[in-house]
Amino acid sequence: QYTIRQMCQVLNDAFVGGFITERAYRAFKKRPVSKRAARHEALKRDIELMHEDFFMACYGYRKTYHQLLSQGWSASEVGRDQVYMLMRELGVQGSFTGKAPRTTRPARSSGGRPDLVHRHFQAQAPNRLHVADITYVRLKSGGFAYTAFITDAYSRRIVGWTCATSLKTEDIALPALNEALVWASIRDTTQGLIHHSDHGVQYISRVYSQRVEDYGLLPSTGSVGDSYDNALAERTNNAYKTELVYRHEPFETVEELEFATFQWVDWYNNRRLHQALDYKTPAQVEKEYYHNQQEKEETSILEKRN
Repeated sequence: QYTIRQMCQVLNDAFVGGFITERAYRAFKKRPVSKRAARHEALKRDIELMHEDFFMACYGYRKTYHQLLSQGWSASEVGRDQVYMLMRELGVQGSFTGKAPRTTRPARSSGGRPDLVHRHFQAQAPNRLHVADITYVRLKSGGFAYTAFITDAYSRRIVGWTCATSLKTEDIALPALNEALVWASIRDTTQGLIHHSDHGVQYISRVYSQRVEDYGLLPSTGSVGDSYDNALAERTNNAYKTELVYRHEPFETVEELEFATFQWVDWYNNRRLHQALDYKTPAQVEKEYYHNQQEKEETSILEKRN
């Protein structure tokens, strides 16, 4: 409707102390895209593709930044604040964690278990300290399903889990323990492994305690009613709720929940970046540990031969 000359004239009248010429406008239109603008567009494309993934869509700007680095971007090309700015422009953001609910009912006694952890959820190697807890999921029907997790303190790997509609020890806690025992037995040994939990009746029960004793585990519990004494397990529950349950349509059945949990656990163990692990995955941390151990053994053998 208006020519470039007419628009420039109107803009010149509107701006005090400045002017826009027809020649300058045409030169601007022909100017090639700058390297910075092109890099920003490429970053935006990768960020959008990342957040199209159901699980990675929960990443905030810090994990998004480290995920971009793992995908091949150089730290000289992309910065954390730059990712934050681009995510704001795209209107994408990560999921925020909330307070984790309590699900286990405290037993009347601790079953004679001491607290061997004292809120120090650190280990020097995989399968030295496992933490266990149970969380609930409301189904579409209004009923509840329950998920038990056992997490390795060193690698943050979920080494055992199960879903059930019952809180009986044999249905919810024991299957997760059996899975964790198999994992630890294949890769290391269960002897001397600290098994930490809260005072839930499932974990203090005779059948559960007997299985712990049979495999040489050291049972440990925190104080009654204090979630900080099992903070690492609570953190796993919180991530589960934030990254899967709250972002998913209400589950119809426990079987549907179980399949979704299987997918989440696989992602959590093998592809999810963990801030506590310096933005590595549990699988990467374990691989590095066993690789270093193998190198130490080979070096020790060579030194003995020499």
